Amino acid sequence: MLSYNRSLALTILSMVALKTTTAAAEASNAGDSGRGKILFQQNCALCHVTGLEARPPAGQGPSLAGIMGRPAASLSNFGYSKALESSRLTWDAATLHSFLAGPGVLVPGTTMPVTLANATDRSDVIAFLATLRPVIPKPGTGNVGVSHHAPSPGDWQNDAPGAHHQIRLNDLPPPYATASAGNAPRTVAQPAGASLSVPQGFQVRLFAAGLSGPRLLRTAPNGDIFIAETREGRIRVLRAADGADAPSENTIFADHLQGPFGIAFYPLDGDPRWVYVANLNSIVRFPYRAGDLAAGGPAEIVVPHLSDSTGGHTTRDIVFSIDGRRMFISVGSGSNVAEGMPAKTPAEIRAWETLHARGSAWGYESGRADIFVTDPEGRQRLRIFATGIRNAVGLAVQPATGELWASTNERDGLGDDLVPDYITHVKDGGYYGWPWYYLGNYEDPRHPGERPDLKGQALVPDVLLQSHSAPLQMTFYPATVSGPAAFPVPYRGEIFAAFHGSWNRTGRTGSKVVRVRLKNGVPTGDYEDFLTGFVIDEGHVWGRPVGVAVAHDGALLVTDDANGTLWRISYTTQVPK
Repeated sequence: MLSYNRSLALTILSMVALKTTTAAAEASNAGDSGRGKILFQQNCALCHVTGLEARPPAGQGPSLAGIMGRPAASLSNFGYSKALESSRLTWDAATLHSFLAGPGVLVPGTTMPVTLANATDRSDVIAFLATLRPVIPKPGTGNVGVSHHAPSPGDWQNDAPGAHHQIRLNDLPPPYATASAGNAPRTVAQPAGASLSVPQGFQVRLFAAGLSGPRLLRTAPNGDIFIAETREGRIRVLRAADGADAPSENTIFADHLQGPFGIAFYPLDGDPRWVYVANLNSIVRFPYRAGDLAAGGPAEIVVPHLSDSTGGHTTRDIVFSIDGRRMFISVGSGSNVAEGMPAKTPAEIRAWETLHARGSAWGYESGRADIFVTDPEGRQRLRIFATGIRNAVGLAVQPATGELWASTNERDGLGDDLVPDYITHVKDGGYYGWPWYYLGNYEDPRHPGERPDLKGQALVPDVLLQSHSAPLQMTFYPATVSGPAAFPVPYRGEIFAAFHGSWNRTGRTGSKVVRVRLKNGVPTGDYEDFLTGFVIDEGHVWGRPVGVAVAHDGALLVTDDANGTLWRISYTTQVPK
């Protein structure tokens, strides 16, 4: 009965949407496909391929070649969301208008993050999609499925708590040593008997379930747990006593936000008065006093505008410097590797960088793939702190040094083991390669000879990670913590990072939490598995970690946005700390 009612509700919703968008659908017949192609590149090309690419990178979303007239969720080589699979939609102009205007309205629970609010923009994009025809990939141009591959150390079968990983520059393969895989995971419920693994002496338990796509989380000084439910446009807060197995309070702190992700408390004196939230294209803050389970007032806009484009990567993180004087904001790229960015002459580049920063991109990538800095009140003009960082999803400030750190998703499409993701401290004025170079002086073959002036300028990150792991939030475990779940001394001051998991690798990797080793506060260049077990096989996972934060009692909290869960890892062996 529930299934029938859900299907009936979706059918009614679809009928209403179709009726209300008839005029828009008719307008799409006259849409400008040329402009639509540009809009597609700016908003959709990071995830979707069209069949027009000379060397398709596969895409973490399904191919849109031949989409018109195709039933939704009907391609056999892509792991669709359960919501889209049960939608019973067929893609035509009217349905696409409704979906692009509000994916979560037409298909509640879809993982599609991008909307096009302007009806003319939707018409133009749909006109472009109507020009696409089904294609069969040519040999040697990259694959859109999964092929057999030789096992490698980075494959999920080799994951286990304590398993050691170190990626070295000298061991990197050349570009296109393997085809570019399209191996997006299909998420399923936790199978009977499936469990997670942590190192000896630790214990992992389900802490909360039924969350809606929980992503980044941060702990308030009083111990309350703030979680960004990005898809729903809201911030949730959980409260639990030290050592508790489940929250005692579960409320919505703030809603009606646009793509919230980053969360920060200010000032940093242990008694914050504001909760800052990084939206898709703005920074806002809410009045706050310790213990508030709902915002103390409406959102106050601190930074009204981050960039001129919002397609592509949508996560924005925010942290404050130790002295509280600077606010850092990460803005990821709009594309994989700035495909289609217009060319500039050397003189034009020099003029551009004089006004912006060395290594900053332009065109629809202006203000993207950067980390910005301003003051906590947003009075100072946004200044580019570092460039060429494709998607710094997670930011953190190292308590011992005050240095800014970032966990970064690198580019796709060059093969199974290129380009390594990374975690690194970030230098003011530093250039980290994207899109022209990677990991120092390796030139991206898709931009040959375009920026000889940047050769030798790109910084090499501190810790290279298995390519396509998709590291998201990172956190430093506190040096001093006294709670009942506190980790032993060797873990303190080190980094924990969540790996969301691969889609552009033939052998699945990621979907775990790792520990990045530091010695005297300096990274050793290696890392090891800490929480594993979410991967079932090459095509299926039952969890995808996103957020990591340290609870008031010393436990490590981990969000999973695939099945809406929050996990708690505590140290249980009673030995001297």
